[in-house]
Amino acid sequence: MTAIDRAARAPQAEQGLLVDAAGVRQIYQKGDNADLVVLDDVSLSIREGEVVGLLGRSGSGKSTLLRIICGLVKPTSGRVEWRGKPVTGPSEGLSMVFQSFALFPWLTVLENVEVGLEAIGVPAAERRRRSLEAIDLIGLDGFESAYPKELSGGMRQRVGFARALVVHPRLLLMDEPFSALDVLTAETLRTDLIELWIEGRLPIKSILMVTHNIEEAVLMCDRILIFSSNPGRVAAEIKINLPHPRSRVDPVFRAIVDDIYARMTQRVPVDTGARKEESGAPGIGMALPHISTNLLSGLMEALAAAPYGGKADLPDLAATLQMEVDELFPIVETLQLLRFAELEEGDVRLTDAGRRFVDSEQDARKRLFAEHLIAHVPLAGLIRRVLDERPSHRAPFTRFSEELEDHMSEDFAEETLRGLITWGRYGELFGYDEHTRQFNLENPA
Repeated sequence: MTAIDRAARAPQAEQGLLVDAAGVRQIYQKGDNADLVVLDDVSLSIREGEVVGLLGRSGSGKSTLLRIICGLVKPTSGRVEWRGKPVTGPSEGLSMVFQSFALFPWLTVLENVEVGLEAIGVPAAERRRRSLEAIDLIGLDGFESAYPKELSGGMRQRVGFARALVVHPRLLLMDEPFSALDVLTAETLRTDLIELWIEGRLPIKSILMVTHNIEEAVLMCDRILIFSSNPGRVAAEIKINLPHPRSRVDPVFRAIVDDIYARMTQRVPVDTGARKEESGAPGIGMALPHISTNLLSGLMEALAAAPYGGKADLPDLAATLQMEVDELFPIVETLQLLRFAELEEGDVRLTDAGRRFVDSEQDARKRLFAEHLIAHVPLAGLIRRVLDERPSHRAPFTRFSEELEDHMSEDFAEETLRGLITWGRYGELFGYDEHTRQFNLENPA
């Protein structure tokens, strides 16, 4: 049994059930009979005494699920219970910390913290006592009379934590609370929070947090639910049985991080809002990200250079480039789509074509990129073929967007074509006139 197996299989003590959700589905109407499925058949439970992380990329529905659990959003279907009772609206015993600081600028630190207690009718003396305790607990003693504009980003977020904790919630919900902070400030606040949790000094029973930072999730959580995207589904659950404080250089920690990267880079078909009964012409309806060719070439160059020599561990590469999951994965997956790189168990490796690209001069790079675009992205071949066949060598944007909308939502069609315009221009396959909204062959040879 490997180290990660031992960590994943460690038993958890039975605790009181706080949240029980089953079959949660969230759909938004997009018009033109196309629905946006944000969450699909999501089930989870949260018990007392645990820190649970929802980990995934943007668009995986993590924040939506958090709002469903706290009663701010009603799911399209499914069941959500808080302490055994159906959630029908905002529930007592939950507090949330948001990514943005969301402080009232005209109130002092103390007054911002008191707001929640005042809203639920706590007497003034008790309100003041509890607020001062929360401010002291979160490390802001001495700043009670300061206004938000006088505070750094990290201190403002500490006020947000104090305001959430002062009502003594059973469950603290955190929606990417560290992502708006610089690296050092985020690390300090993260460490302080987990120390308070381990020492039993926080007036809460459990924490449910949303993040797209893999190492952050492994540093803090007892369980991690990995979400796939478009629509959001629970793709995997990993239990973490490492003592606190956790070290990033611990071999078991690194093994868990590597395992999560490998799971998150497994290719899963994207649900683009297609009307399934009309989704013919395989390949044309492939959703494409809008990724700059500068990012694609830059990542290939970084992979080819020392110390990687063409192959890199994704967590190590992300740390070196100071990139988050949401930033790195779409670039790597686009290189895989174009056959310039391959993903292997959490590693990314340049293909022979990727190495040739890096070693080539600018014009040769463009030709190679165009060849791979035609060979591996059917929509690019369709656009070039239509332009070649028309006497005017022109075609309106709607010629292709309307065809794509047989396979995906209007928004996905727009993003796909916008990304392809960038790639087509770089490879000199075709041009595009934004004023007339027409593809053309004026620039390509």
